[in-house]
Amino acid sequence: MAEFFASNLGTIIVLLILAAVVFLIVRSIVKDKKKGKSTCGSNCAHCAMSGTCHGK
Repeated sequence: MAEFFASNLGTIIVLLILAAVVFLIVRSIVKDKKKGKSTCGSNCAHCAMSGTCHGK
């Protein structure tokens, strides 16, 4: 088992870094959603879904 980790250490480190980045991004999106923030930037003039996602 130790031989496996030793031969794949670089891949394992990159995988852990990517997993941490994805976790932080998802956590940020969830926090913003709970605060009522929108990920679209609220610029409905340039949106194909103009006027359907935000209440009047």
